[in-house]
Amino acid sequence: MEFDAPNYPLLSKMATNDGHGEKSSYFDGWKAYDSDPFHPTENPEGVIQMGLAENQLCLDLMQEWIKKNQRASICTEAGVSEFKAIANFQDYHGLPEFREAIAKFMGKVRGEGINFDPARIVMSGGATGAAEILAFCLADPGEAFLVPTPYYPAFDRDLRWRTGIQLFPIHCESTNHFKITQSALESAYEKAQQANIRVKGVLVTNPSNPLGTTLDKKTLRTLVSFINAKRIHLICDEIFAGTVFSEPRFVGVSKILEEDPNCDQSLIHITYSLSKVLGLPGFRVGVVYSYNDTVVRCARRMSSFGLVSSQTQYLLASMLSDDEFTTELIAESRRRLSKRHEIFTSRLAQEGIQCLESNAGLFCWMNLKMLLKESTVEGELELWRRIIDDMKLNVSPGSSFHCSEPGWFRVCFANIDDETMEVALQRFKSFMRRAKKKRWQNGLRLSFPRRFEGMTTMTPMTPMTPSLLSPHSPVVRATTPA
Repeated sequence: MEFDAPNYPLLSKMATNDGHGEKSSYFDGWKAYDSDPFHPTENPEGVIQMGLAENQLCLDLMQEWIKKNQRASICTEAGVSEFKAIANFQDYHGLPEFREAIAKFMGKVRGEGINFDPARIVMSGGATGAAEILAFCLADPGEAFLVPTPYYPAFDRDLRWRTGIQLFPIHCESTNHFKITQSALESAYEKAQQANIRVKGVLVTNPSNPLGTTLDKKTLRTLVSFINAKRIHLICDEIFAGTVFSEPRFVGVSKILEEDPNCDQSLIHITYSLSKVLGLPGFRVGVVYSYNDTVVRCARRMSSFGLVSSQTQYLLASMLSDDEFTTELIAESRRRLSKRHEIFTSRLAQEGIQCLESNAGLFCWMNLKMLLKESTVEGELELWRRIIDDMKLNVSPGSSFHCSEPGWFRVCFANIDDETMEVALQRFKSFMRRAKKKRWQNGLRLSFPRRFEGMTTMTPMTPMTPSLLSPHSPVVRATTPA
């Protein structure tokens, strides 16, 4: 049977546009890993996933806690008596004990006596859902948020795809360690106005993804003063707050509000998640915390589209309420992150690879400018393809983070075990020594910096078939014996 073609699109613009951002080299790196994943015995020459900011360094501590506290799960003999009550709970306010535990944990991670009100905790399906909810609450299609560069590539998806808003760059430079300045804020705001774009707020990540640095009090005060003067909003993405492993200590925007009674708190909003500090991205626990009552009400209504399961809430409410355990977990996580960061950056430094000095996060901001054939985005992507094709390492190019300086790469170090990290470091070593020896095979002159202030001592890809893109952990999964 033949049908006449309709004179209108069969699918929506949402279904047919490219707003999800999958064409970014950031996501192409994931695809390269997915098509050839490293395995120590089954595929030892495969791609090692170093493009995914997961924290797998303390999962053993949580596993031990669960073994000792089986009543915390309704899926155990000890806890099944609560199955009916939890399985039927569907209030989108969330379990009261869960919101109280989250609020307490958020304050504990930040320290300095910061308290959060459980009544302002709004659940969401991960940090992705939290960011989108705030975008819907604060801006209309066509309006914009100012975002310091470099910034997390998936913000283009999380904040723009379904909301229709824009992200406008605040250009930051390596000459001052990518710090946000008053002049950079003013310049971005003025350029947006000249382009007839209404600015509704500023979005910052603290600690920074991809830099691994924390905002100091001076910068936070500058941001708060700026948004108050312009009467726009400030969104602080603080999902990496619990990953600070060395000085300076983390200072969140809540501390600035506490010290500045004249600030309009209704302009301040925080997104948070348990994905990074606890290493639980699969639990999809995101949080919107707003000092604006209207935003809290709207966000809670919108959260019904992406709630956290009641089973997850029940388990985490018990775990996060265990004060002795969370104190030990936070301290041990910082110790392990610090150790991993020190080993990783020092080994890179031995091969002439420098990283921006950092004190937080699950990654390093790695400088490979000396390996570029030309200081352009194209030159950076050519080097990135060599890293994936020759070194078999998925690292993320700076251009995918909207960095204006070619040659920077984000490399994650907390999502792999010690043995896999050693393999990765050996690959870096071999690659760098070949580069020095062959001068990049066609006369490239390598210029390794003697010293870089602020650093630790320490291409179009082959087209791939469309797929549902989601991060895949480089964990060796258990298989059932035949």
